[in-house]
Amino acid sequence: MDWKSMDGSDLLDKLQQYSVEEGIADLHFSPEKTFVRLEVRLHGVLNKLDELEMKNYIELVRRVKFASKLKLNITNIPQDGQYTFEAPGRTVNIRVATIPSRFGETLTLRLLDPNKGIVPLEKLGFPKEIHESLDSLVKLPNGLILVTGPTGSGKTTTLYALLKCMAGKERNIITLENPIEYELPGIVQSQIDHEHDYTFANGLRSILRHDPDVILVGEIRDLETAQTAIDSALTGHLVLSTLHTNSAIEAIPRLLSMGVSPYTFAPSLRAILAQRLVRTLTDECKKDGADCDPMSHETYGGQMALPELLIITPELRELILLNETASTIKEQAQKEGYMTMSQWGEKLVNDKVTSMSEVMRVSI
Repeated sequence: MDWKSMDGSDLLDKLQQYSVEEGIADLHFSPEKTFVRLEVRLHGVLNKLDELEMKNYIELVRRVKFASKLKLNITNIPQDGQYTFEAPGRTVNIRVATIPSRFGETLTLRLLDPNKGIVPLEKLGFPKEIHESLDSLVKLPNGLILVTGPTGSGKTTTLYALLKCMAGKERNIITLENPIEYELPGIVQSQIDHEHDYTFANGLRSILRHDPDVILVGEIRDLETAQTAIDSALTGHLVLSTLHTNSAIEAIPRLLSMGVSPYTFAPSLRAILAQRLVRTLTDECKKDGADCDPMSHETYGGQMALPELLIITPELRELILLNETASTIKEQAQKEGYMTMSQWGEKLVNDKVTSMSEVMRVSI
């Protein structure tokens, strides 16, 4: 498609339609001196799509700002907003972010497609052992379950899949999110609002007055939120939340370094799931003798989670109480059968699900 020749209005319409059809997660517009670089993130990898004329880009930015209720005349400070557009059979939400850059405003659009957001747990591609463990964990009456990984690693999708397993099963489920990305029927979803001091910590305390069985806290960012989540898990609630760590085990020293008490953290913690997203090989490239370039995006046809799951046993709980190092905890976990992300990745490569270069791209 000739993106370069389209005016701003037509360009936005066509890009939205194209992104939904191709499963693109993000659109990046980066102004250079004489053109604007257009890139798309597909299956976790950024690819250059085209170079746009500046005048068409300026028109596109104006339309996006109007739709997302951003200030049209403000170009020297970052702005954030959102808008929706109608795709076949559904409404797609687009999160908008701008920042000033050397040659003009840089614009990023993130598509939140409801067809991709709420996926059943069995469709996420977890190994059978991990899927069965997660299925058992969500049936627990209380405790803390953490999902860790960088931005774009599928944490939200996994959390929604876990909530979907629990919805409609005589449990009062309340979420605290920033923002609410997808609507999930049968669940009370609440969005934090920093302007009115409705933070994760304040919101969590308010949620506890609504008799919840299950609580989802979008992210643990500070000691107050962490300790409130832990206390909630100790008082009869199942609490799910996320952290930004490279591995499951690293979540333990991360929370302890925030200042949480090991004497409350250790007995509350049930499991930590760390994950990345890897691209999966096309059917053609899975065949024996297939001559496919592992660095080419055409080699891959989808994505799946590459996980590692740490189940907290009495022995591991004792190590947390003693504030032992991550390496000591890992050594004990591996004695109990814990597999790292890299080990699961090797298994996926041997099973011809993905390539070794793909596993190395995302795992540590």
